[in-house]
Amino acid sequence: MLRFLDHLEEWLIAFLMGAATTIIFLAVVHRYASGVPLLYDAMQIFNFAWAQELCIYMFVWMAKFGAAYGVRTGIHVGVDVLINRLSPAMRGKFIVFGLLSGAVFTGIIASLGASFVWENGAHYSIFTSLGLETGDLYEGPITPDLEWPTWIIYLAIPLGSSLMCFRFLQVCVSFIRTGELPHHDHGHVDGIEKDDAGNVKDVNWFEMEDGLHPKDPSHDSKKGGR
Repeated sequence: MLRFLDHLEEWLIAFLMGAATTIIFLAVVHRYASGVPLLYDAMQIFNFAWAQELCIYMFVWMAKFGAAYGVRTGIHVGVDVLINRLSPAMRGKFIVFGLLSGAVFTGIIASLGASFVWENGAHYSIFTSLGLETGDLYEGPITPDLEWPTWIIYLAIPLGSSLMCFRFLQVCVSFIRTGELPHHDHGHVDGIEKDDAGNVKDVNWFEMEDGLHPKDPSHDSKKGGR
């Protein structure tokens, strides 16, 4: 189970990002193709009026689960100037306190979010699907374009916050056992690599296997001079 959770955020974020990119691309192509007289009638078969709304919801889900991913990988920015000046023993206590505070806060948000989702129509949908009497239960609103129950969209709050709470506890347990926190180098820039001495190496993105640059003027001059 933990192995599955170890990469849950990456899988979900990658799926949502890929799906949102594909939907936006198709919607843009459809919009421009509809402006072409020869393609207008054919484009009327497809309806992408829901595309913008769905992509907005996808980005909301990405943000909630991305926050949990940030806790697990240490990518969130923290102000630790004062904590780093404390003794190792005191610093460890403050770190544990901070992680547990984060777990408590996200746990409260998850609980309140679950209650909101339940009262916003989840209980009505569940009772209806199970064939139970709904009584005076609130059916809940639906989204404007997709006409989905809004409680499905709001599920991002309790699910994302619950996972974030779990990540805080996971990092806290790991810190108590090993004394290490997940660390992300915010100063790292892709394409800028350093050697063993810490010096920045010049990375040539267009370097060929034979060591020649495809647009190397010196190489062209040498070649022309032969």
